[in-house]
Amino acid sequence: RARERRARFVGKNGACNVAHKNIREQGRFLQDVFTTLVDLKWPHTLLIFTMSFLCSWLLFGMVWWLIAFAHGDLDHSTRLQRDPAEGAAGSAAGFVPCVTSIHSFTSAFLFSIEVQVTIGFGGRMVTEECPAAILVLIVQNIVGLVINAIMLGCIFMKTSQAHRRAETLIFSKHAVIALREGRLCFMLRVGDLRKSMIISATIRMQVVKKTASLEGEVVPLNQIDIQMENPVGGNSIFLVSPLIIYHVIDKNSPLYDISPMNLHHHEDLEIIVILEGVVETTGITTQARTSYLADEILWGQRFVPIVAEEDGRYSVDYSKFGNTVKVPTPSCTARQLEEDESIM
Repeated sequence: RARERRARFVGKNGACNVAHKNIREQGRFLQDVFTTLVDLKWPHTLLIFTMSFLCSWLLFGMVWWLIAFAHGDLDHSTRLQRDPAEGAAGSAAGFVPCVTSIHSFTSAFLFSIEVQVTIGFGGRMVTEECPAAILVLIVQNIVGLVINAIMLGCIFMKTSQAHRRAETLIFSKHAVIALREGRLCFMLRVGDLRKSMIISATIRMQVVKKTASLEGEVVPLNQIDIQMENPVGGNSIFLVSPLIIYHVIDKNSPLYDISPMNLHHHEDLEIIVILEGVVETTGITTQARTSYLADEILWGQRFVPIVAEEDGRYSVDYSKFGNTVKVPTPSCTARQLEEDESIM
């Protein structure tokens, strides 16, 4: 019976399968509140967005109510409502409230909303009677601007996060191993579904597997960089159409001693591919990731062509993006292939 396949380190969609536990220094997250808010899930972000405004309105509504209560505005407003004739006499006597038309906490709360969101209906306004009211007006405006800047900036950053652009960067479901230029190569296909390009796109690959040192130290997730080749040379790619990226399996490759017979016995083998670049339209750096386990590597196959010239332009058939065909390939390791070539 085959052994159970180990958990992925990186999912096919690029998500890292890592859980952080027993973090004792939780206060570090509060030192960078903005990044913490951006990293939260949408329901939590919207809840904080709503509560930040409601709490500030309620807080300053209570402050306005206390100012009116301390100045006696509420008592005078009550007399005006009970006896309009006395109210006229009171007005003639020269009583000036701190804030006009505040009769209760509800009207103070409405005035707080009007001040912070700059909605003025003309029924309530601050007078020059109370310097404390003018000071509170200034403070609430500043606090409202700060809350608007933080929360709107957070919403903007969440809607323009780079991983949204990465969802249109696709990788082939399977990788293949076949001959190219007489040498065994590990190959995969990468493409971009959007017309807007990824500028300065680079691609790199790592092998993640469990290793042990000579001293007996076990490294459960040892990351080994391996060199990749592409049609334009180096790691930079011009991703205007799908490209086949390949890695030559030589003596420096972690795949040097893998054959089709023992490929699927490497349950701890995982190959991670990382594509990075700058989004042309926004200038934000984005990163797309995927991984291939041993049973997702096809030996002796290659990708079918999907780019064709039609009516003076090149067209890409994405329905064949992951299609492969069988090709003659030696059923031996790259080491054995090189030894046989050297003998010949």
